[in-house]
Formats: sequence, structure tokens, C-alpha cells
Amino acid sequence: MTAGFQLGVIGSLTLSVASSVAIVICNKALISTLGFPFATTLTSWHLMVTFCTLHVAQRMRFFEPKAIDGHTVILFGLLNGTSIGLLNLSLGFNSIGFYQMTKLAIIPFTVLLETIFLKKRFSESIKFSLLVLLLGVAIASVTDLKLNLLGSVLSGLAIATTCVGQILTNTIQKKLKVTSTQLLYQSAPYQAAILFATGPFVDQLLTNRSVFAHKYSAPVVGFIVMSCLIAVSVNFSTFLVIGTTSPVTYQVLGHLKTCLVLSFGYTLLHDPFTMRNILGILVAIFGMALYSCFSVMESKRKSAGDALPVLSQMPEKETEPLLETKDSGDTKKANGC
Repeated sequence: MTAGFQLGVIGSLTLSVASSVAIVICNKALISTLGFPFATTLTSWHLMVTFCTLHVAQRMRFFEPKAIDGHTVILFGLLNGTSIGLLNLSLGFNSIGFYQMTKLAIIPFTVLLETIFLKKRFSESIKFSLLVLLLGVAIASVTDLKLNLLGSVLSGLAIATTCVGQILTNTIQKKLKVTSTQLLYQSAPYQAAILFATGPFVDQLLTNRSVFAHKYSAPVVGFIVMSCLIAVSVNFSTFLVIGTTSPVTYQVLGHLKTCLVLSFGYTLLHDPFTMRNILGILVAIFGMALYSCFSVMESKRKSAGDALPVLSQMPEKETEPLLETKDSGDTKKANGC
């Protein structure tokens, strides 16, 4: 692992954390203070602005687009868009505590899927560090655990689509040799399309209010624009982190963001904070430190033994589909702030 690659990974992780915390604070003000609760529709606007920004960057030759098989990119985009909508529905039909448990479940399910289908091995030390991390986040963020059938089904679908979407984000970049920017540029329109089409209905179902009937004051419009601009960085850094590290590392990073958001909420917004929150955050940070330490140690051992996995042995076929289409047209395969 070269110094330049390590520096790039650190930069992508830093960008992801900074932009995600910034957009959470911005959206909290937009939703809670200014009364704009249409999260799914807002996400579709985020993705549209992201695509438009990347299109301008491509026209200015900041990066070169690369053709990806149409079936692959369409199904990948629809899958990621669906996962976002399902996560929002899960939040709407479940208690906050159960929703947090849904997010926590993404890591073990990702590990399980990668172990079964990609034959990836996770050491006992890595599994232990992930367990400590999840325990800490659960202590800090999970309160009530009210269950209901519809909410549980939505949570299960959200976990499945998110795990598969994030694994594919990593797999597509490595197998088809595309950069995070190229993949995001190709898939963002399809993610935006499905959320743009379904977002107003999902939001009305969750809030009993119409996004089209909302009064758009100057502050609301200003925060929407700010949120969309920050989202460009969030979406870009998400694909970059998953592509340069792994889906599990991205989820670990996501829980670091949760701890930072809780801390910022207390210091800047004066949200309620208890000793339980503090203890949970400290345990989670300890788990993250263990994960980072064990990951670096294993990486060094592999480098020393010339045992790094070769990711480029597959024949390079830019048009080879990764996702098989079926006659049923089912696009929900078994992503990701």
C-alpha cells in the first residue's frame, strides 16, 4: 500500500465525515427549525444537483466518463434509490430506537453477505472490534424498541438493499475499473429518477403534507440550496470511500458520524445529553480505534507476506453486466449521512 494511496484514503474519509456532519446539521435546521419535512424529495434534489455538477465537471474535462453496461448501471441506480426510500419509510413506520437498530444491523449483514457470496474472510479481532463499536452506538443512540409488522418488513428490505448496494458500489468499481466519480456520474440520474417519482408520495404518506403545497420562503430555499451543494460532496465521498476501502469500513465511518452528530447536537444545538450518551460514544470510539488498529495490522501483514488480493485478474470487459435482469423485471436485488 503506497503512501499516496494511504493519503488518498485518509482524504476521502475526512471529506466524508466533514460533509456528512455538515449536511446533517443543515438538514436538521431545514426540517426541525424551518418545518420542511420532505426528506425523500430533498434527497432526489440532492442527486439531481450532484449529476448536474458532475456533468459540468465532465464537460470541463475534470474527469473522463467511462461507459458502463446499461443494465448494470440502471439496476444499480434503481437499487440505491430504492434503499434510500426504504430507509426513510423504515424511520417513518418504526420508533427511533428500532430505526437505529436497523442501521446497526447493516454491518453484520454486510459481513455475512461478503463472507457467503464473495468468500471474504474477517478475522476474529475485526469481528470483536465491530461488536464493541455496535455496542457503543447502541448504548448512545438506541432508546425504545417498539415493534410492528409493517415497520419490521420495511426495515428488513432497507437492510438488504443497502447492504447489496454498498457491496456493489465496491465490486463494480474494482471489476469494471471505473472510478467513484465515473460510477456516480452514470448512476446518479437513475437514483434521482426513482426518488423524484416516488419521493412526494412517500413524504406525503409519512407527513400528511404535500411538498407541492409547501410555502417556500427565502430561508427555506436558501437552506435547500445549501443542502444540495453539500450533498454533492457527500455523494462523491460515499462512492470514493467505499471504492477505496470497503462497505464495512464505510459503515464504521457512518457510526463515527453518528457520534459526532450527537456531540455537535449537544454543544451547538443544546440537545439533551445524558451519561448514557457519553458512555456509548466513548465505547463506540474505542471500537473504531480497535477496528482501525486491527485493519492496519492485517494490511501490513498481508503486504509483508506478498499476500495482497489481486483484484484485476478478471478479464476487462467494460460492457459485462454485473446484475442479471429477469423477465419479471424485478429490480430489487438482494447501497449509504
